[in-house]
Amino acid sequence: MNKEYQSDYRALGLNIAYYRKRQGLTQLQFAELLGIDRSHMSAIELATVGVSLDVVFKICKLVNITPKELFDFR
Repeated sequence: MNKEYQSDYRALGLNIAYYRKRQGLTQLQFAELLGIDRSHMSAIELATVGVSLDVVFKICKLVNITPKELFDFR
């Protein structure tokens, strides 16, 4: 992950956590639905790893939002 984009990854992680919680899902539940490990889900939300577009698209589908909404940083 490029350090230059760290703040963007952090904002993305916060959005992912927001939409996950809005669905009433724990990190474990969400990770299982995405087909990834819970520790990887945590790392995505904490912005310590990057996230693939495949996972981004799955996240959007699970929480019923568009990718644009997910990347609409507050």
